[in-house]
Amino acid sequence: MELRNSHILAHIENKTSDYENRVALGIKSTYGWEELTYKGLGLLSRKIARYLIEDIGIKKGESLAILSESKPEYGACVFASVLTGTITVPLDIKLSVYELESILSDCKPSVMLVSQHYLPTALELQKKIPEMKYVFVIDEHAHSNDVMNVYDSPDNYNAKWRQRSSKSTALIIYTSGTTGAPKGVEISFANINAQLVDMEEALVSILPKHNINILSILPMNHLFEMTVGFSAFLNKGESIYYTTSLKPKDIMGIMCEKNISFMIVVPAFLKLLKTGLEKQINKQSVFSKSVFNMMYHAAKFVPSYRLRRVLFHKLHKNLGGSFYGCITGGAPLDIEVGKFFERLGIKVFQGYGLSETSPVVSVNYDKPGNLASIGHPLRHYEARTDEKTGELLLRGPSVMKGYHNQPELTAQTIDKDGWLHTGDIARIDKDGHMYITGRIKNMIVLQGGKKVFPEEVEAVLEKSSYIAEACVLGISKKFGAKDGAEEVTAVIVPKAELYNSYSPDDIERMIKLDVKTLSKQLAGYKHPTNIIISKDELPKTTTRKVKRKEVKALLNV
Repeated sequence: MELRNSHILAHIENKTSDYENRVALGIKSTYGWEELTYKGLGLLSRKIARYLIEDIGIKKGESLAILSESKPEYGACVFASVLTGTITVPLDIKLSVYELESILSDCKPSVMLVSQHYLPTALELQKKIPEMKYVFVIDEHAHSNDVMNVYDSPDNYNAKWRQRSSKSTALIIYTSGTTGAPKGVEISFANINAQLVDMEEALVSILPKHNINILSILPMNHLFEMTVGFSAFLNKGESIYYTTSLKPKDIMGIMCEKNISFMIVVPAFLKLLKTGLEKQINKQSVFSKSVFNMMYHAAKFVPSYRLRRVLFHKLHKNLGGSFYGCITGGAPLDIEVGKFFERLGIKVFQGYGLSETSPVVSVNYDKPGNLASIGHPLRHYEARTDEKTGELLLRGPSVMKGYHNQPELTAQTIDKDGWLHTGDIARIDKDGHMYITGRIKNMIVLQGGKKVFPEEVEAVLEKSSYIAEACVLGISKKFGAKDGAEEVTAVIVPKAELYNSYSPDDIERMIKLDVKTLSKQLAGYKHPTNIIISKDELPKTTTRKVKRKEVKALLNV
């Protein structure tokens, strides 16, 4: 499959025309279900774009930032950005003002589109970023005397839309934001085009039919959601619904109400949903639980997913009756959780990708039941492993342009032959299916798929007047609901002079309080949840770099 027209503007127009009366995006609010058809999405996108071009005078090639929860208007903002010829910068709503300021100082957007909830944050940032001249609210029912709402812009839907080349930057996705040079991944229109082509081919094998309803739970600044959960499904004419709650009860309510067939998730959500279903099972009578357990054990001998769904029809009814399966990515899948859903007749397709690959590299849809594999690379990818290190190397049209304003880092990541060095250790079997077996990089991947870079946490902790050294690592939790998930652990060496004035217990209290205070500069998920105090100097290389592996070994984990 190739796009009908290589020009992205024509492609958007084609899709709007193809599916005009079908719901494109919807969300349940206090006003009930708010939905945009494909035609309505097209009109709102053009209304916003025309206002930005004609009334604001936004220039082609400038950056446009979006700070909002996932909602239908978000999609209109993305398409409006394309129409105006600007570079879209989706921002993580969980980042602190300190982190967002660092990002915005790097990309220098001239305008920010923001939801009402995050308007105070946007106005605070506007004072710090001189290039950011305009802030507009995107919620339909929000009104402010001081800030323009995009819905209140003139009802004009035509302007001279700005075409850009396939090599130009469509998105900048930031993967960290506290250091002096945040990592902004530049994704081109050619990258997005390659993803749409490859994912359409994959989805033909994955989805049971056309015209289905999708439930979206990932934030739009997550490139996995932007590329697959948003762009790929709209490209196929599906209907996407958003939720404001991640509670299993609320999720299941929407799944029933909107007859949801498919989802894009992270492994942590699957674990949460499994817990919710198990609670329902445990509320049943002793006899009903015994029958369930008997059928559950028998289901592994039933090869048909359709028959498995019949066996557990009552559970499926709680999920709306049409829920077919999900693609999971962003973090390693807990195999036991995957087996639970597979046994119930719900297909779990494990995927793999990086922001640097736009992001999807593979989805394991041709080896059902092999939950350990991340699948065969998508059609336009080449994959191999480094003979010495086992590192997974990738090459193809979805590999990013590079890191924004960081040519040296780009050159370190993509070699002269075009191979992207992923930092992940992998095994590729004789059929070309890939298995991730470890990571070379220091990046910590949390249960929900959020990524934490130890260096940026350390940079904040080292501002403490009490800390001589800090080493941040990901330590796998043992036991409990988060068994196997990594947590952010900080190993702290206090300054030696503190021991002349304070007891070890007092020093520990002082350090932990200071870490808590300093961590406010970071998003909540980056805060160290485990703080270990060491009186001994940390092991280092001859160039004085801390040896993380040795520190981890000292902790006996």
